[in-house]
Amino acid sequence: MKKVLMLVLTGLAVSVATSAWAEGGNAEAGKTKSATCAACHGADGNSVNPEWPKLAGQHPSYILKQLMNFKNDARVNASMSPMAKPLSDADMADLAAYFSSQVKKLGEADQTKVALGEQVYKGGNNATGVAACAACHGPTGAGNPAANFPSLNGQHVTYVKNQLLAFRTGARANDAGKMMRNVAAAMSDAEMDAVAEYIAGLK
Repeated sequence: MKKVLMLVLTGLAVSVATSAWAEGGNAEAGKTKSATCAACHGADGNSVNPEWPKLAGQHPSYILKQLMNFKNDARVNASMSPMAKPLSDADMADLAAYFSSQVKKLGEADQTKVALGEQVYKGGNNATGVAACAACHGPTGAGNPAANFPSLNGQHVTYVKNQLLAFRTGARANDAGKMMRNVAAAMSDAEMDAVAEYIAGLK
C-alpha cells in the first residue's frame, strides 16, 4: 500500500506541472492546428475509426503528456510518433486545450458483456490481483486530472482493448510506476474485453 501511495504522489507532482503547462494552451489556436489531427481523430476529437481514440473532452494535461511522450519516444506509435516530432511546446498545449474543450460522443456497450466488465471495473479481481479500474479512473470513468489519470467513459472498445494489450506486453510503457502494466498483466482476455465494453457505455 505504501508503494502504491508513493507512486500516486510522484504521479501527482509530475501531473501538476504538466497540468499547469496545458492550462496555458489556446483552444482557438489549437483548432487551427488540429487540421492534420482531424484525419484520424475527427474535427471535434470524436474519431470514427475505433482503433483511434476519442480526444474530445479528455483532460488537457493527459493529452499534453501523451503528445510529449510520442515526441520523445516514451510512447511509440507508427502513426503518432512522426506526427508529434515537429510539434513545439506551444503547439502541444494548444492542441490539448482545443480537444479537451470539445464534447465527447458517448459509445454503446455490448450488454452481454457488461456484467463482468462492471464487476472488474468497480471491484477488480482479488483472486488474480487485478485492481479496480474505478480506483483511479472514477466510478463514471471521468478520470482524475490531478493525478493525470485519463477520462475513459465512452471510449472506443477496440482502442481500450488495444491499449490494455499493449500495457500487458510492454509495447506501451509510459504509465507511472508500471501501474497499468501491472494491472493489465493480471487481466484475462475475457476481462479486458468486458471492461472495454463496460467503459464504452459509461456516462
